[in-house]
Amino acid sequence: MWFAVFALFLTVLGAGWLTRFVPTAGTVWMKPLLAFSGAYLFTLTVTHLLPEALELRPGHEVGYFVLAGFFGQMLLEVFSQGVEHGHVHHHPEPGGHGGQVPFMLLFSLAIHSFLEGSILIKDPVAGDVNNNFYAILTGIALHHIPAAFALMALLRLRLGSFRRALPYLLLFALAGPAGIVISNFVVLDQLLGAGLYAALLGLVAGNFLHVSTTILFETSPDHRLNVRKLLATLAGLLLALAVDIF
Repeated sequence: MWFAVFALFLTVLGAGWLTRFVPTAGTVWMKPLLAFSGAYLFTLTVTHLLPEALELRPGHEVGYFVLAGFFGQMLLEVFSQGVEHGHVHHHPEPGGHGGQVPFMLLFSLAIHSFLEGSILIKDPVAGDVNNNFYAILTGIALHHIPAAFALMALLRLRLGSFRRALPYLLLFALAGPAGIVISNFVVLDQLLGAGLYAALLGLVAGNFLHVSTTILFETSPDHRLNVRKLLATLAGLLLALAVDIF
C-alpha cells in the first residue's frame, strides 16, 4: 500500500517537473499517451471495477453511484478546465488572471485524485490486497502524468515561475495518496461494511467512464484515422485485458 502512496506522489511530481525541460507548447507526444491511458482506464472500468462493484452489492443501486460519478465529474470539469485529460494552456487566458492561483481548479483536481486513490484498499471479501490493486494503480498513475503536466503548465503561466507553482503541484500530488491513507487507516471498517466500498467503486467507475471516454473522443475530434493514436489505444486495451491473464 505504501508503494502506491509513493508511486502516485512521485508520478505527479515527476510529470510536473517535466515542464522545466519539455516545451509546454509542444505536446504532440501527449496525445498517444492520452489515448493509451484512456483506453486502459475504460477497459479496466468495464471489465473489473463495475463487475466487482456489482458482485459486492447486487442490484441497481450501484448504477446510481456510477451516474453520480459520471455527472459529478462533468461538474468538476467546469472548474478544472479539462486539466485532468491533459488540456495544456499555452497562452494567457482572457480576463486577466495572471498572478492568481486557480484555487477552484486545484480543488476540483484534488477531489478527483482523492476519490481515485480512495479505492486502492484491501479487498473487502478476502481481506488481502485487491487482485486489481496494481492494475488500478497503473491506470491512475498513467492518467496523472498528462494531468500534472497540464496543471504545472497552467500554474507557471499564471504565476510566472516554477518555484512559485511548485507548492500547488505538491497539493495535487498529495491528494491521491491522502485518499489511500484515509481509506486504509481511517474509514476502512466503514467501507468494508454496508456495501459502502461497492458504492465507492461505482462512483469512481462513473468518474473513470467520463474521463476515459472524453479522452478517447478528444484524441480523434475529426474522426480521421491516426495510426499512432490507434496503436496507443489498442495497446491500452490489450494491457488492461492482460490483467486477467497475469
